[in-house]
Amino acid sequence: MALGGVIAYPTEGCFGIGCDPNNPTALRRVLRIKKRPKGMGLILIAHQISPLLPFLGISDRSILEKPQASWPGPYTWIFPVRHSRRMQLYSLNQSVAVRVTAHPVAARLCQIFGGAIVSTSANRHGQVPSRSYSDAARIFRSELDWIVRGAIGQQKKPTQISDAVSGRIVRAG
Repeated sequence: MALGGVIAYPTEGCFGIGCDPNNPTALRRVLRIKKRPKGMGLILIAHQISPLLPFLGISDRSILEKPQASWPGPYTWIFPVRHSRRMQLYSLNQSVAVRVTAHPVAARLCQIFGGAIVSTSANRHGQVPSRSYSDAARIFRSELDWIVRGAIGQQKKPTQISDAVSGRIVRAG
């Protein structure tokens, strides 16, 4: 991933597509592969909170209390973005979504990579996410550098997304 690679891998509820969030070429590839409109933002995952902190534009560390209490797990939190980060990562409202994953394969990928990775559902924009290796391979094989084998977690719906500042649930899980 460090060299601009894009991979697919199992997560809590579906296969994800990921890359190095600091590599603009890889970020553009992810958006192109998914046929995703610009400005929607991407989720970042990590095996612990520390790799996510450089992406967050927070001045009050108490904002981390609720998210940290829910992690690791299938809970994604939206934070203000640190403005020095890549534009493809955050939404038009200047926020970034992050999660400390509980999925063992996804967590191990982050650990091996040594930082946070992009995690967006393995599907074309507006389509149903891939829930297996074979689904991801059928749709994306020629566009990805690697597909990691493994089973998705027990999550039946996409992860819950909440706003870390207001606590408001943006998407129920």
